[in-house]
Amino acid sequence: MDIIGFRQSLAADSPPPEMSALLQALWHDAKGGWQRAHEIVQAIKGKQSARVHAYLHRKEGDLDNAGYWHARAGSTLPDTTLEQEWEALAVTLLDKETK
Repeated sequence: MDIIGFRQSLAADSPPPEMSALLQALWHDAKGGWQRAHEIVQAIKGKQSARVHAYLHRKEGDLDNAGYWHARAGSTLPDTTLEQEWEALAVTLLDKETK
């Protein structure tokens, strides 16, 4: 799946079952389900999860918590819009799934 297909999947009532948990978190976030997205990332370890977790806290407006999760991910707060950050995360995760 590419970013176009991912965006098209947002018309459905639930994410595609074959989609990774982190992509499902971004899917739920895009559909207004921040809490569900947060529940998903809390259950996953690793830098990619920490990066999505950081995005969610930035979106929430909790920049201290976002900074903490960025440090865990080995990244820094981006200088982009939330929409650009969401898309960059989605593209990275989709790319990882196709390799």
